[in-house]
Amino acid sequence: MATLVRRFGDIELAEEAVQEAFVEAVRRWPEAGIPPSPAGWIITTAKNRAIDRLRRESIRQERHEQAHQLVGEDESAEIEIVDDDQLRLIFTCCHPALAPEAQVALTLRLIGGLQTPEIARAFLTSESTMAQRLVRAKRKIKNANIPYRIPSDAELPNRLRPVLSVVYLIFNEGYVATSGPELARVDLALEAIRLARLLRDLMPDEPEAAGLLALMLLNESRRKARTDSEGCLVTLRDQDRSTWDRELIREGHEVVRGCIRRNQPGPYQLQAAIAAVHADAGSADETDWDQIVTIYDQLSVMAPTPVVRLNRAIAIAETGDVEGALNILDGLDLDGYHLYHATYADLLERLGRIEDAADSYARALDLTTNEAERAHLERREQRARGGA
Repeated sequence: MATLVRRFGDIELAEEAVQEAFVEAVRRWPEAGIPPSPAGWIITTAKNRAIDRLRRESIRQERHEQAHQLVGEDESAEIEIVDDDQLRLIFTCCHPALAPEAQVALTLRLIGGLQTPEIARAFLTSESTMAQRLVRAKRKIKNANIPYRIPSDAELPNRLRPVLSVVYLIFNEGYVATSGPELARVDLALEAIRLARLLRDLMPDEPEAAGLLALMLLNESRRKARTDSEGCLVTLRDQDRSTWDRELIREGHEVVRGCIRRNQPGPYQLQAAIAAVHADAGSADETDWDQIVTIYDQLSVMAPTPVVRLNRAIAIAETGDVEGALNILDGLDLDGYHLYHATYADLLERLGRIEDAADSYARALDLTTNEAERAHLERREQRARGGA
């Protein structure tokens, strides 16, 4: 997508051409075999489909000339170094002419490859609303002639925030997939980490870019421990910490220490610090929950979102104040968020309100489409029903 957008300057044309190329690959590769350079085959085929479309639509002379010029390109250069292309596309989608939510949603679609239902879930909104938002954003880029480029050094700091949000949401979808049999989508998580590395290298003086990278490295370090042999979710408390990836933890800690030395805290750095506290604990019982609550206190000031307050309540419950945590949850407007109801159920269960807990687990199940999460919640609901 990013390479084709650079060549044609038209997101919708590039998107349609890439889709057609993959359809052709599905049709031809099973019989002809996978070509030596699959990526090059897709790019070349998509480019040819786009040229054909331009020719069909070349009512105006300049469209025909554009198609003729593209035909003459050196086919030996069919595979480009795509890092810069992807960064250009991210910054195009995150142009300030677009509304902030549209910036993030469009980049998740074009760079992260997320489908509309997955993006809608990330924004806690309906699929139809998100589909309309994506269409409007693509039209705005085309009609406003938004440039396809990486901003200058002077522009970068003001353009950073939505870009980091995009990469963070891509990682979140990789960490816990919206739907499907697997808890995680490893490809998306690794892609988000790769993009975070690119951003950190592009903006080495931006501590939030480093903080986001550290956060993802530390969370990714726990991947093997997050499911059991049957693919069911394993909570942080019950994970086998010997399987955590110590190299990712080492790198994450190193990045966090660099952020601390800068003394310019931001939301991603604070979340990375929380992940680092978990990584430091040899067991769940050794976790310094008081320190985590303190960090969440700071995070709640910088990012006073309902989800941050939910996570802060979870930390408070772990310090022993379950009633206080439940009171916080009562004031949150997160009825459509399955983790809110799962947390509520867990707290009720700790307080001995088993029947109410079972009902909350049932509500969480109604909102959950990931099968690994569903299996975990079903076990918890059944246990609560049995104890009611």
